Amino acid sequence: MENPFSLKNKLTILSRIPVAIRYILLSAFGFAMMSACVKTVARYGIPVLEIIAARALVSLLLSYLDVKRKRISVWGHNHLLLVARGAMGTLALCCVYYAVTTLPLADATALKYTHPAFTAILALVFLGESVKRSTLISIILSFIGLVVMVRPGVSGAILGLPPLSLMAALAGAFGSAVAYVIVRHLSQTEDSSVIIFYFPLVALPVSLVFLGNDFVFPEFYQLLLLFLVGVFTQVGQVGLTKAMALEKAGRVTSFSYIQVVFSAILGIIFFAEVPTLWTLIGGTLIISGALTNALGKG
Repeated sequence: MENPFSLKNKLTILSRIPVAIRYILLSAFGFAMMSACVKTVARYGIPVLEIIAARALVSLLLSYLDVKRKRISVWGHNHLLLVARGAMGTLALCCVYYAVTTLPLADATALKYTHPAFTAILALVFLGESVKRSTLISIILSFIGLVVMVRPGVSGAILGLPPLSLMAALAGAFGSAVAYVIVRHLSQTEDSSVIIFYFPLVALPVSLVFLGNDFVFPEFYQLLLLFLVGVFTQVGQVGLTKAMALEKAGRVTSFSYIQVVFSAILGIIFFAEVPTLWTLIGGTLIISGALTNALGKG
């Protein structure tokens, strides 16, 4: 009788998974590993701005090579809006990384997925896009999930999560939504690689300026972790891009939320972070809202 756990059977099972889904699972794992590396290197006393600078340096090089591969100008056309996208992305990243370093990985990742609700509201205000019923349901579920995770007390005190970390996570989600709306507008005139290139182009000098004298010279192990932050970020971005090219956005997005599961597993393994019941319930509501928005047709 053939061993069901043999390498041959494992490869057969893997081959049955659509290529686009394999790419999005790779993307989700890459982003989850990126967050785990950020959290780990921060524990060695490396400032968040230094982590961002390291990520930006790696991304800048890889993005520049990608633009040159396409033989197009790296500068694009709408310079002001491209810089604004880079600036907003940098601000959002600062908030997200602070949340990752001060919250359990599962909580920080789940809160990040409130961004579809923010995006829908911003798209309505600035792009004139209508709010579908599925989007409205998404906003309501995300809000309820957020309240469950935060668990405000009778006096209004926040019982579930540190207030500053919570505010940073939500600010990061909101900043990501603003950046996404800008990208939607830019995609009408700019190549996607140019848009991606401007993010580290802005993030690197901004993070270095504000880092100032707080720079900590990393040891070899810390330097390796900083490098891996950039590498896993690129893995996540490439996997997402490849998946989007092969499958409808809604279907791809629905599988990307497994990043919360990956983050929860990594949190348990590396940081002894066992998700609370409130995290599981609230996170499920937020992800359900995001899935409703991604897959809803009306």
